Amino acid sequence: MNTTIEILNLKCHGCANTVKKGLLNIEGIDKVDVDVENSKVIVPTEDDKIIKEVKEKLSKMGYPELGDANTMIHKAKSFVSCASGRMTLETE
Repeated sequence: MNTTIEILNLKCHGCANTVKKGLLNIEGIDKVDVDVENSKVIVPTEDDKIIKEVKEKLSKMGYPELGDANTMIHKAKSFVSCASGRMTLETE
């Protein structure tokens, strides 16, 4: 079963690239789908511990869950994540 998390600050495929790379570093996550149009991240787990870790990682990267605080720090981090994700996309 999958878990879908609606997030803030997801703007483009550069952001999606950063989100995927960041979440694939979490033990127990071997696949990540990102729906840029609807600002959703889908991970193939229902394990509460892993989901909590995913949400914390998303927030640290600047993509907090919808309903959580979206501070200027989150927005700034997502801007940097977006830019680095785009640069990585262009070189792949």
